[in-house]
Order: sequence, then C-alpha cells, then structure tokens
Amino acid sequence: MIIDLPSTTTAAVNRKLVDLRDTGGAVALGRVLTLVIVTDEQGAEVAIEAANDASREHPCRVIVIVQGNRRGADRIDAQVRVGGDAGASEVIVLRLYGQLTAHADSVVTPLLLPDSPLVVWWPDQAPPNAAQDPIGSMAQRRITDAAAAPNPRKALERRRDTYAAGDTDLAWTRVTKWRGLLAAALDQPPYEPVERVTVTGASDSPSTDLLAAWLAQTLRCPVVRSRTRAGTGMQAVRLQRRSGPIDLVRADGAIATLTQSGQPDRRISLPRRDLAECLAEELRRLDPDEVYQAALTQGMDRLKAGRSLTAGEAAAQGESMSLPEARKQAQVASRREATHARKIREAQPAENAAPKSATAKKTAKKTTKKTAKKTAKKTAAKTASQAARKKAAAKPAAGAGA
Repeated sequence: MIIDLPSTTTAAVNRKLVDLRDTGGAVALGRVLTLVIVTDEQGAEVAIEAANDASREHPCRVIVIVQGNRRGADRIDAQVRVGGDAGASEVIVLRLYGQLTAHADSVVTPLLLPDSPLVVWWPDQAPPNAAQDPIGSMAQRRITDAAAAPNPRKALERRRDTYAAGDTDLAWTRVTKWRGLLAAALDQPPYEPVERVTVTGASDSPSTDLLAAWLAQTLRCPVVRSRTRAGTGMQAVRLQRRSGPIDLVRADGAIATLTQSGQPDRRISLPRRDLAECLAEELRRLDPDEVYQAALTQGMDRLKAGRSLTAGEAAAQGESMSLPEARKQAQVASRREATHARKIREAQPAENAAPKSATAKKTAKKTTKKTAKKTAKKTAAKTASQAARKKAAAKPAAGAGA
C-alpha cells in the first residue's frame, strides 16, 4: 500500500504512521534500526527495492531522501509505503525541494526510530567526506559505493583519505566470497608462504583494487594488479607458492575454477552479488570493519607502489593464467563433472535392482507361507465338516435297527 502526502510536513507523516499502526495496516514495532537512503529520483526505486529485500533479514524503518530541484519552492512531497510495497519494513519517501535540500538532516530527525541504530546509505554519488556529512555524522554506519562514482579509483582514494570508524563500501562487500575461498585454499597443505600475487579484474573495478590491497596488506608480498576491459568485474587471482600456484578464476562471470597443485580442479558457484545481498551483509554489523580499514588505509598504499599490467601481459610473463586457457579448463572440468554425473545416474538402477529383487523374494516367501496356512486351515475345516455330517447320518440308522 502506498499513501501519497503531497506538500506535507514531518509531523503529518508521523501522524499517518500512527494511524496506520492503530488501524492494523502497519506495525511500527520490532524494527532493529533506521536505514536512511540518500539518492536522486533516477536511482530511488532501485535502492528502495534493494532495501525492501534486505529488510526481510533486518526489519527496519527505511527513510529515503530524494534530492529534488533546489531552485524550486520549499516543499516536501512524502510517500508512506507499507505491506507488500515495503517488504518487512515501512518505507518513508521524502522528496525535498528548494532550500530544504540543504537541510535534509533536520527533515529526517523527527522520523528516526528512538533508541535504535542509524545507518546511512548513498547508493549513487556519495559526499566527499561521509563522516562529516550532516546526516552521516549522526550514523553508526555509513555505506558508500565506489563503483557508482565516475572514477572508482579516485573515489577509493577519497574514502582512504577521509576514513572514519563506521565507514564501509559495497565494493568491499562484493569480494567477501572471494576472500573466503582464498583463505580456505591457504588453510590446506602444504602451508607454504605466498611469494607473489596477481589480481586480475576490470580497469574500472574498485572491488578488484580492494581485494588486491587486502592481499598486499595480509600476505605482505608483491602484488601485481592486472587489468581487463572495463565492465568485466573481478576475474582471477593467482597466489604463487614454491610448490605451485593457486588459481581462482571466474572466466564466465558465474562459475569459478579453483586450481591447486596436487588436487583436482574444482568448479565453484561464484556469481556477481546483487545489491540487496550486499546491503543485507553490511546491515549485519554496526561496529567498525577493521579489516576493511586496514585494506583501504594501508593496503592501497602498498598496491600503489606495485606494478600494473594488462591481463595479456601478465599471462605472457607467467604471472597469471590466461583467461582463454581458464575458459578451456572450465569447459573440461564441466564435461568431466557431466560425465561423472551420468555414470552415477546409470549405476543407480543396477544398484537398486538387488534390493528390489531381495525384497521381492522376501515378499513372495511371506505370501507363499500365508497362502499355505490359509489352504491348510480351509482343508482342515472342510474335513471336520464332512466327518460331522457322516456321524450325524449314522446315528438315525443305528436307532432304526434297534
């Protein structure tokens, strides 16, 4: 349900929320936090949809600040969304015009849930210093997205220079699974130190930059940043050890292949994470992300001093697996898995035939015994009945002779 409140005030919006709660149309209780989204008209609906999906894991009040025309008359156009249009939250959309666009913090303050954490999310263009932004300064967590900036690398550098406890970026969240897989691979024998690393990804991918920075900071070894064409995202990581490399390659954008010396290749589902999934992960914690802080503020400096190559140059120098070779390996592994699955399916009827035959034999044996018992019982009853009739016929004959 969507309720429009044109040319309204925050007091009128609050009254409408109370009315909805009293009439049973919405429950304003049980919210764990307030999520404030600052965006423009173009990106508002996408952000609201992602927040609605994330609210199913984190019930919250969502306040969307849509920056309108700053030269128009001062006005607030509001929408209240509840029920199916709000997921597990209640959504308040505030479109600000005129001088109110510069005072969004004053507008949003009366609508914040009392005694609950505040998280601010800029899905598009973020302020230069999120912690000093009027709304950002009130929040425990501030979520930005460097991938939405015109120049993602400069956006990351700006985040590094202005970092404050509570800051995070969705470019970091998108590589959570990559970090987990690489850490798990290093937890297996032979437990050798990593001598050098090559991280391959799109030239405009801040997630690739952050992953490379994290590896440089964590492993304290040389890291090469390998570039692919813009828009291809995160593609491959090679961890070079004395016994051989560990390659994690996502050549087709959905399935990754993990290759290690002495182990068979493994295919792992590793699709790009959607916006709602990343937002839900960031809402799980309200404390500062110290790993992100170290990767951003220290790892980026280590990465800046390292080399940067194209993917072709890195493959030619043996620094990484070539992507065409990775695609061929992925196809071979896929065919091998399909063959293995087919053999399992073909073997299942033969394996199940023996139990079925044994069961049939047991059933037939039980049926034979039961039939034999019934037949014997019927025969005995019939014999007894005939004997009784003969005896009854013989008694009158004996009496007549006497």
